[in-house]
Amino acid sequence: MRSHHKAVLASPDAVAEQLSMAPFDTATPPTRGADGNSAPFIAVVRSLRPRQWTKNALVFVAPASAGVLTRRIDLLHALAAFGIFCAAASGTYLVNDVADAKADREHPNKRLRPIAHGIISPTFALVMAAGLMLVTFAASWYVARWSLVLVMAIYLAISTSYTLRLKREPVIELAAVASGFLLRAVAGGVATHVPLSSWFLAVSSFGALFVVTGKRLGELLRLGERRGDHRKVLSLYTVSFLRSALTLTSSVTVTAYCLWAFDKAGLLSHASHHFVWIQLSVIPVILGTLHMLRLVDAGLVDAPEDLVFHDHVLQGLAALWVALFAIGIYG
Repeated sequence: MRSHHKAVLASPDAVAEQLSMAPFDTATPPTRGADGNSAPFIAVVRSLRPRQWTKNALVFVAPASAGVLTRRIDLLHALAAFGIFCAAASGTYLVNDVADAKADREHPNKRLRPIAHGIISPTFALVMAAGLMLVTFAASWYVARWSLVLVMAIYLAISTSYTLRLKREPVIELAAVASGFLLRAVAGGVATHVPLSSWFLAVSSFGALFVVTGKRLGELLRLGERRGDHRKVLSLYTVSFLRSALTLTSSVTVTAYCLWAFDKAGLLSHASHHFVWIQLSVIPVILGTLHMLRLVDAGLVDAPEDLVFHDHVLQGLAALWVALFAIGIYG
């Protein structure tokens, strides 16, 4: 058993010794368990980035806003879409980590990812990625036939193109990453056969661009002169440009959400007589956007999507939004 692990993974004892002082982070490789055999398994799990699966909750937005999650079949299809995206996203993360292993070693946190750190071999990672992608297409066909298969094929194609080329193209790479968020939201609608409104797509698109732009600005401010060593495209951005882009995308996101919330063909069409609760939901959206803007602009965070795990203000605003949204749609 131990010889098999050596062929694919680094020694658990070496891992434990090297990482005894490492902080708990999504990029942190595992330490050895009491039985001496847990490190390889945990390394594989960490390489799938399970904390990033929270992004896949976007598949529930379209069916939730249409008020269909109370139907058993629609709920099961939405849950299936969530699982499908977990498999697809983890597959793309593995491919990306193999391609970016050298650059990740220059990043203060990403250097500790299992592949960059040498715990998992590139060959083993690519085999896992291929298996996850096969599962993605098979499950997509079972849930919604060609419509969901097409969405997942587009997602995997853009993700692969990003890894191979698009990540070096400024602005285009922002759109490529943001498309992943958008396609998650679209997949939820496709899996549950919910029509997607124009304002829903606008909110999803620009909200995704807002998050991705904030991530780039945070990385630029954190890495400083070494930003090009980690991500070459960062050397092609300036702080003033990213701040302007952040202002633009946040403004469009908030405006589109307000129009969606007040449009009788949008959210209000599913709100019965509880219009006011949907309309009030714009308050936590605006406050949450401003809160994230402040943190990113001050260089206090380089991954806005991770704020959901530790920022209590954002968690409170998100809970308020969910409550208002739920009362408006299902009350």
